[in-house]
Amino acid sequence: MLARLSDTDRRSFRQGARDYSPTLMAIFSWGLVTGIAMSKSVLTLPQALTMSLLCYAGSSQLAVLPLLAAKLPIWTVLLTAAMVNTRFVIFSAGLAPHFSYLPMWRRIVLGYFNGDVIYLLFQKKSFQTGYVPGKEAYFWGMAVCSWLSWQVSSIVGILLASLIPDNWGLALAGTLALLPIMVSAIATRSTLVAVSIAGLVSLLAFDLPYRLALPLAVIAAIIAGSAADLMVERADLRRIRNSAGDSQ
Repeated sequence: MLARLSDTDRRSFRQGARDYSPTLMAIFSWGLVTGIAMSKSVLTLPQALTMSLLCYAGSSQLAVLPLLAAKLPIWTVLLTAAMVNTRFVIFSAGLAPHFSYLPMWRRIVLGYFNGDVIYLLFQKKSFQTGYVPGKEAYFWGMAVCSWLSWQVSSIVGILLASLIPDNWGLALAGTLALLPIMVSAIATRSTLVAVSIAGLVSLLAFDLPYRLALPLAVIAAIIAGSAADLMVERADLRRIRNSAGDSQ
C-alpha cells in the first residue's frame, strides 16, 4: 500500500503512526476491556465479533450492553448509542474544512475510522484547511494504527474473556495512559475552561441513565469554551481600544 503512495504521503503516513504510537497501550487496554464485557454479556460470539468490527466505538458499545441484557426496546439501545457518540458530530465539524474536497464516500470512510485521540492529535498539527499534501496520509497513519490495535485487543478480549480476571484494572490503566495526551492538548484558557466544566458536569451527572453524562458534558464544554473565547475576544478588543485612545 505504501509503495503506491508518493514520497510525501509515505512520510506523512509513518509520521502519523509514530505520533499515535504512545497511545497504543491505552487503546489496547480499552479494547481488551470492551471485548471482555461483550463476551460476558448476552451477546453470542459471532454477535460480539460483528459488533466489534462494525461499531468500532467502545463507549457506546459498553453503554448499550446493559440495555441489551435488560431486553429494552431497540429504539432505546439506538438512542443511547447515538447520545454517547454525539461528540463525533463535533469531530466531524472540525474535520470538515480539511477534507471537504474529497468525495462523499471517502469522507464517510474517514468518519468511520476517526476517534477521540486521532482527532485530538490531528488538530494539534494545525494543518491548513483544504488540500495539503500528506495531510490525509497523516490521518490514515493514525487511523490504521488505532483500528488494528482496537480490533486485535477487542477480539482477544472476546475470545479469552474467561482467562482474564476482572480485577486486573485494565479500564483504569487505559484511562491513566490517556491522561497525559489529554492534558497536553490544553493549550489555551478557553480549552482549560471547557475541560474543567466537562469534568464537573460528567461527575454531577454520572448517575443519570443511558450514559447521559457524556453528551451533557460535551454540550457544557462547548458552551463554556465558546463563552470563554468570547470573553477573551472582548477583553482583547477593549485593550486595543484603550491603547488606541492612549496613543491619541
